[in-house]
Amino acid sequence: PEDRKNEGLILINSVAFNMTLAALKDIIKGIRVNKKKRAEMVKHYVDAFSIKVTSAEQLVGNLSGGNQQKVVVARVLNADPDIIILDEPTRGIDIKTKSDIHRLMSTLACEGKSIIMVSSELPEVLGISDRILVLNEGHVTGILNRDEADPSIVMKYAVKKEIGGEEHGRENS
Repeated sequence: PEDRKNEGLILINSVAFNMTLAALKDIIKGIRVNKKKRAEMVKHYVDAFSIKVTSAEQLVGNLSGGNQQKVVVARVLNADPDIIILDEPTRGIDIKTKSDIHRLMSTLACEGKSIIMVSSELPEVLGISDRILVLNEGHVTGILNRDEADPSIVMKYAVKKEIGGEEHGRENS
């Protein structure tokens, strides 16, 4: 979610709790939590994403914004989805974490996952996207492939009211 603190995390709970929320079916048998499997899931993403924690039981609200964002992404990945929607995935995080998230997105795409990224940062969109859908006031105004997209064309669509005409990009279908 765009607002990780209010919509993506339960700040008064642990890193482990937040990270495994989407995988409850995989770690609960009957009324018992498989603590070993839960610990393995958490360790995997703490190590893979270099999440700085004192322990898996640390309150997620005490982490930096970048580490909180990594916990949110880990929770989503624990559900093993085929399609992942990331809304402003790098807002309010440091450059290194931003780079880590971009690298992760590329890796997931190479593994066959579909990534839908919503971002208001044009350089980020141009740098990582294979296909760009431009919206203005909730309406699609342009659809561009990576090789068609440059800042001036994207901005032209961003201020346009509705799709149509003989301009760059494909028509809405």
